[in-house]
Amino acid sequence: NPNPSPNPNLNPKPNSNPNPNPSPNPNLNPNPIPNPNPNPNPRSNPNPRDRFIPTRAGSNWSINFHYANENCRSPNQNHKAKDASSDSSKDAVAYAALLRNELLGAGIETVPDPHTDDRRHAVLSQDSHSLFRYTVHTKRVPFDSDNEVSPYSLSPLSNKSHKLLRSPRKPARKISKIPFKVLDAPELQDDFYLNLVDWSAGNLLSVGLGACVYLWSACTSQVTRLCDLSVDGDSVTSVCWNERGSLVAVGTHKGYVQIWDAAGGRKLTSLEGHSARVGALAWNGEQLSSGSRDRVILQRDVRTPPSAERRLQGHRQEVCGLKWSPDHQHLASGGNDNKLLVWNSSSLLPVQQYSDHLAAVKAIAWSPHQHGLLASGGGTADRCLRFWNTLTGQALQSTDTGSQVCNLAWSKHANELVSTHGYSQNQILVWKYPSLTQVAKLTGHSYRVLYLAVSPDGEAIVTGAGDETLRFWNVFSKTRCTKESKSVLNLFTRIR
Repeated sequence: NPNPSPNPNLNPKPNSNPNPNPSPNPNLNPNPIPNPNPNPNPRSNPNPRDRFIPTRAGSNWSINFHYANENCRSPNQNHKAKDASSDSSKDAVAYAALLRNELLGAGIETVPDPHTDDRRHAVLSQDSHSLFRYTVHTKRVPFDSDNEVSPYSLSPLSNKSHKLLRSPRKPARKISKIPFKVLDAPELQDDFYLNLVDWSAGNLLSVGLGACVYLWSACTSQVTRLCDLSVDGDSVTSVCWNERGSLVAVGTHKGYVQIWDAAGGRKLTSLEGHSARVGALAWNGEQLSSGSRDRVILQRDVRTPPSAERRLQGHRQEVCGLKWSPDHQHLASGGNDNKLLVWNSSSLLPVQQYSDHLAAVKAIAWSPHQHGLLASGGGTADRCLRFWNTLTGQALQSTDTGSQVCNLAWSKHANELVSTHGYSQNQILVWKYPSLTQVAKLTGHSYRVLYLAVSPDGEAIVTGAGDETLRFWNVFSKTRCTKESKSVLNLFTRIR
């Protein structure tokens, strides 16, 4: 070079790269270095022999996910869904049973009742429904008229589903939450130990208001005053009609028991014997039982002289509940000593004694459907409904109502009973027996619902409270229960 550069670093060097256009990025080199590990991910091995593929042929994802969501519901949500609409709940139960027949082969032939089958559904809901099923039942059973549809049938449903759709469905039970009639009852006492309301077989309602007894006709709505005890300085503590509905017994604060002819409006007799107020009365044919604060139960025949009486002494405190059994053989008495006693028609001592209640026992009711079945309710410290088999002397079952039990009455047509309550709910509850599920809850009284009576047709009830009102409710239906007692000891069901 004739003109050498003073800087030797600027001297051009011969090009040793054979590629005339070298790439600035070495990764774009058309001849990359090969990867020494050709298969870094073992799962990408194309050989299928080392893979496990589970079969999903026996899983129906929509049904399984539906069961999973259904089991996650809380009991309160299920109860709210049931209470929202009884018709829609029954339709949903029928549809679910139909799906189980067609998709799962459940073989359900009748629509289950959401009220009476609560326990069975509770058990079924506890079964785990897994989302994954690893076994498939492919075995086919031979043709059977009970399991398979006839080959000539055009219906896509199975025989079980046809029976399910043809099964009779009970009409939805609807109980009005408001009373159909309200009457003013001034001076109606707010006393737990009194019984001031009763409904006769002649459709007359007797009410003790202060010192007077009034009769209200359910047919004509006419009100008549039967008696006034204020002239004697006395007051009414209990009223009770006889079975025919012609005589009404009136218990007084001074311990007298007066017998009045309702049609003639005249007093027939006045029975002495008690030294304190008479708060409980019960007729048994022509015999009248009276329970008093003096802890004595007197049993007298109104056709004989007053001297012929039986004294039953077993309670240690005031007698506040008396009820005769439907067969007229046993008398149940409840007292403020938390005792429930059962007497027969011949002995002067109780034949049975129950001490499970923790408060006063005023609410007593004999079942007209099952021989020997007795129900009782406790006061504020107990709040329980208890059921007893008086044939064997055993306790059957009990439930906590949450408030003071004031009265009990069985339905004449169905295996149901109604209870009225005091502290602190003041509600009226309708129960289904023996499941003890609540059919209805009625509210309206602002005081304790201390008084209860059932209409002669067995459909309506009347309740009284310290708010000085009488409220009439339609709670029972006339459809007679098909399930009757099959006990060999119940002779009345064998009569034809």
